[in-house]
Amino acid sequence: MQNAGTIFRCQDVNDPDVNQRKNANSGSLRTLGLTVCSAAIGGTFQYGYNISVINSPTNYIQRFINDTYWERWGTGLDAPKITLVWTFIVSAFSLGGLVGAILAGPMASRFGRKHTLLLNNSFLFASAALVLASRWARSFEMIVAGRLLVGVNAGVSMNVQPMYFGESAPKHLRGAVAFSSAVFTAFGIFLGQVVGLTELLGAEVLWPYLLASNALPGLLQLLTLPWFPESPRYLLMDRGDREACVRALARLRGGVAPPEELEEMQQEMQEMQKQRQQHGDSGSVSPWALLRDRALRPQLRTVMAASSAMMLCGNDSIYFYASYIFREAGIPAAKVQYACVGTGLSEFTAAVASNLLIERVGRRRLLLGGYGMMACFAAVFTLALVLQSQGVAGMPYLSMACVFTYILSFGIGPAGVTGILPAEIFDQASRPTAYMIAGSLMWINLLLVGMMFPFIIAGLGPFCFLPFGGVCVAAALYLGRVLPETKGRTLAEITAEFDKQGPKAGKGNMEPGTLELGVVCPLTPLKALDRLSPLKPLTPPEHVSSLEPLSPLDPPTPLDVKPEVFPGIKEDLLSNNQRG
Repeated sequence: MQNAGTIFRCQDVNDPDVNQRKNANSGSLRTLGLTVCSAAIGGTFQYGYNISVINSPTNYIQRFINDTYWERWGTGLDAPKITLVWTFIVSAFSLGGLVGAILAGPMASRFGRKHTLLLNNSFLFASAALVLASRWARSFEMIVAGRLLVGVNAGVSMNVQPMYFGESAPKHLRGAVAFSSAVFTAFGIFLGQVVGLTELLGAEVLWPYLLASNALPGLLQLLTLPWFPESPRYLLMDRGDREACVRALARLRGGVAPPEELEEMQQEMQEMQKQRQQHGDSGSVSPWALLRDRALRPQLRTVMAASSAMMLCGNDSIYFYASYIFREAGIPAAKVQYACVGTGLSEFTAAVASNLLIERVGRRRLLLGGYGMMACFAAVFTLALVLQSQGVAGMPYLSMACVFTYILSFGIGPAGVTGILPAEIFDQASRPTAYMIAGSLMWINLLLVGMMFPFIIAGLGPFCFLPFGGVCVAAALYLGRVLPETKGRTLAEITAEFDKQGPKAGKGNMEPGTLELGVVCPLTPLKALDRLSPLKPLTPPEHVSSLEPLSPLDPPTPLDVKPEVFPGIKEDLLSNNQRG
């Protein structure tokens, strides 16, 4: 049978036919590339598209809100109230994203990575239907509900898609494949801005169709993604289906599943077995268990800091309020929509370039370099706004250039590297929960910044970008101290780097069978064994000749500890008792 033959080829490493086929197909990754495109077009592409597409019809929707209110109550809304309703529409996307991020982990574990992405389109289609019907029903509340649902879709895809890519890609392409999530996000932003031009769907009569146009990429994903394989790691470690894992891996690698990858998965699966004993039959780690796990705290702190900084840097808020920012910067009204397209093109260009460089330069340099450049351009942007307020000529265009370079710097590193980190530094059991925590923080911070951004501009004026520049400086300093390079490393190697940042030896992170030095009080043999093996019974007669307790005034009694059981412990215990 074909399936049996596939398993035989993967297990027999010394088979010359296997090696010959492996060499012949080493460069054939067409299935992997098509899988990436199919998953991303209905995944992170939707996040970028729905961030930018709301910017173009801002004035039209605000007019629709005022007209609807007039028809209902016979009076209009003043400008602050219209802005408040508009803020709710914008922020509903972030609130839905938070819900999606919370759902992403359980859905990915229950249904698998691929099927979660397929099911996720149900939120998208419901959103498109609500937005299309909103003008006919004369209800701006339906726009709020539609943005909430499309936010759920984006929250799920932003977490599950990088997980799917990281588990499906070979180690030497893991960074580039995972970074493609950022490329499709930037492409979605750019395409949403282009479609929103007045020459296309940006006219006032077409804004419902503009907001509902996100259903087309979702439909394309529904038609294509079912033909591509599930994550091999999920099939093996979560479902325990080795045969399906081998078939999926062979398809993703051009015909033959590399034996070294199967061996690496097998080792990781052994770790999963330990996780199952600790966290139940599912093997998945709950958020509370992950937060309490001291061994994973350095990784969790790193991911939480990177995820928070990604949204608190203010980059995505530029897309929500791009038209407003450029008008405040003095760009002529006729040119604002084209300036907005330039922001999306900047991030897309940077994301493509970083995707080509990530396996050469590394994740750490791209991330830190991106935040460093963002801090510099935020300072220059602030200076340009101050000079513009004093009437210096040419400052509006310098301000626009600073916005472009700020977004360009974001696309170089933070936009893509942040989503890769949980897939590379957490094991299979902790990965969905890590993505859920990181995604929740991202959406909470995006919600806060999205709601506060207009008030920050009103309150700080030309200094509105200084808080975001401060976030970039803090992120670069902290992540530069705690984040190791993950390029080309296995999970065990990365974990060893993080272990160096853990609690100091003997401070609450001791392994069973070790002795904490510096004991003040005399140790009896029973107490010594109690400290050496706290999880074992307190009466091991085969190791101790006498279990008589010593009083503090008695001389120390020689111990009969077998050196092969606790090597070097006898001398340590005697010296501790003598010092006592």
